[in-house]
Amino acid sequence: MLFEGLELVSALATLAACLVSVTLLLAVSQQLWQLRWAATRDKSCKLPIPKGSMGFPLIGETGHWLLQGSGFQSSRREKYGNVFKTHLLGRPLIRVTGAENVRKILMGEHHLVSTEWPRSTRMLLGPNTVSNSIGDIHRNKRKSWKRKEAGQLAGVRLFATFPREFRGLESDHSKIKAALPTTGCLKGGAGRRLLVEVGDSSWAAVAGPGQRKVFSKIFSHEALESYLPKIQLVIQDTLRAWSSHPEAINVYQEAQKLTFRMAIRVLLGFSIPEEDLGHLFEVYQQFVENVFSLPVDLPFSGYRRGIQARQILQKGLEKAIREKLQCTQGKDYSDALDLLIESSKEHGKEMTMQELKDGTLELIFAAYATTASASTSLIMQLLKHPTVLEKLREELRAHGILHSGGCPCEGTLRLDTLSGLRYLDCVIKEVMRLFTPISGGYRTVLQTFELDGFQIPKGWSVMYSIRDTHDTAPVFKDVNVFDPDRFSQARSEDKDGRFHYLPFGGGVRTCLGKHLAKLFLKVLAVELASTSRFELATRTFPRITLVPVLHPVDGLSVKFFGLDSNQNKILPETEAMLSATV
Repeated sequence: MLFEGLELVSALATLAACLVSVTLLLAVSQQLWQLRWAATRDKSCKLPIPKGSMGFPLIGETGHWLLQGSGFQSSRREKYGNVFKTHLLGRPLIRVTGAENVRKILMGEHHLVSTEWPRSTRMLLGPNTVSNSIGDIHRNKRKSWKRKEAGQLAGVRLFATFPREFRGLESDHSKIKAALPTTGCLKGGAGRRLLVEVGDSSWAAVAGPGQRKVFSKIFSHEALESYLPKIQLVIQDTLRAWSSHPEAINVYQEAQKLTFRMAIRVLLGFSIPEEDLGHLFEVYQQFVENVFSLPVDLPFSGYRRGIQARQILQKGLEKAIREKLQCTQGKDYSDALDLLIESSKEHGKEMTMQELKDGTLELIFAAYATTASASTSLIMQLLKHPTVLEKLREELRAHGILHSGGCPCEGTLRLDTLSGLRYLDCVIKEVMRLFTPISGGYRTVLQTFELDGFQIPKGWSVMYSIRDTHDTAPVFKDVNVFDPDRFSQARSEDKDGRFHYLPFGGGVRTCLGKHLAKLFLKVLAVELASTSRFELATRTFPRITLVPVLHPVDGLSVKFFGLDSNQNKILPETEAMLSATV
């Protein structure tokens, strides 16, 4: 018995020693991790780095962020203030809240900061996308161009000749020459391609139209007017299907399918068979779920799953693009992909197949996750606030869109008609204020600057918070209350500062597709108020999660009913009109 007791004590002592050793090792490694990032402060600036925690080595606070959701930002803001440091998704990050702080970041594009998404997002979306390209500066292996000097290019993109997959963007010879260091020189090149030499480094630059300028054409007023009938048809068909379903539907999942279908059928004009479209949707979901993941390329990692999904998507998109390019006869309107190709040609640029695939992938990404999130939030708020829905119906009746008996008027909507629906506009604005799909935007610091009494060191990443800025904006009364009338002409709570309300970002990087997103939400709201009634299929409303975008944890279970049985019949010309897009 004595020996057995001694063995037990010895085992417990060994276990305790192991636990103490592991605890000490974690504590020491965590402290060294904190010191490692504290050493990156700009010593020429006397201001301190923002307060905060860098979490554990390598993973930082990514686990806390994923588990805590909105509580992560709010708890740290309460503890450290509106500007604090953390470490997320494999990189050091300073998170910023507040209109004045956000304003400085958004207005400092190309001078103080440059747009840069997390590495996993950049790699999965591809190098030829607008979100990854404008203002980016890529170093070669031998010597880097100082970002302070390159930041003066204001839209010029320079990149080392080494990474051939990167394409050049908006620039001209005079801008590049003016921004060169005294040790650099500008040499001629073939066509639009230039060769820039700085010391022993060679830089290639492409002079031509910026992709943002090319993409802006596909979201113009004329383009939106041409998309509108097609968008309305897709939404009408979807609501008929929801109303005819015998059981409650998962609104978030169905909204994802709706926005994906809209992107494929309307924006891109692809005639993909339904079976293939369903498979492509499942692959795209896997892609989106891993866009914001740790950039660790290991088997079974989220990043690896994202890469695999991207490869499948690119293969399917290439097939659809080639089929589309071969069938250009008999089209009655130009979709977004047509306009993208046409606009590029007008600017003297023939898009490669890889650029087309990256461009279409970005268009789907822009129209998919955030719009599905906002659509779900819209339906949830109309369920929670029946008086808002009834007031919306009254406005539709007043404008002749809805008969007094409750049936919708025949005919398609027009942009000028939607623009005249003031209360509808207030409803959409309030949904986007209280339930902004994404939490914020990322920037990389080009030169050290001051913000709220702290230094923001060169080379660090900054994330400006949209949702938290909305929640803490002093211009909004009762910020947690859903109140569309706050945006009415009588109150106009958003008039006192443009950076208090920024659901689509701001500055030169304002979301290009914001008008398309608002158009889609307005059409959805009109059709919901005109053709459907719906009720929550659960006892309570679900909890909201924020990753990868804001959405209900259970997807929001809702039962839909048609207002009139005749309205549930699918019109025969609908599919014919949709098929006319190719």
